[in-house]
Amino acid sequence: MGMIDPAVGQMAYRGGLAAEAGVAEDYLRRGYRLAETRWRGKAGEVDLILRDAEALIFVEVKKSRSFARAAERVSPRQMARLCAAAEEFVAGEPRGALTEMRFDVALQNAHGEIRIIENAFGA
Repeated sequence: MGMIDPAVGQMAYRGGLAAEAGVAEDYLRRGYRLAETRWRGKAGEVDLILRDAEALIFVEVKKSRSFARAAERVSPRQMARLCAAAEEFVAGEPRGALTEMRFDVALQNAHGEIRIIENAFGA
């Protein structure tokens, strides 16, 4: 197994940050408020957490050449980790586990186009 080129890793990292920023802008334009970016708990990291009135939206951002390839990159293990991290995050909210929440997957293709799948999976 060969070593991963650090330059390629840096490009992927920066591309991921740019995708997250673009997705956050899309939500903000639609009236959501940004609560956290790259929030990290014991269970893992959440790319974006947004507020819509009393509800929270937990967003997993995936970037690839096409929307289909980006969607394929969301694994069941990742979904479970996102749900666990969300539970950890809402523990600090005034309504705790009763906080209304939704899980979205945001996909970005090579042209920078964004497609958001709202309520992509339940807790």
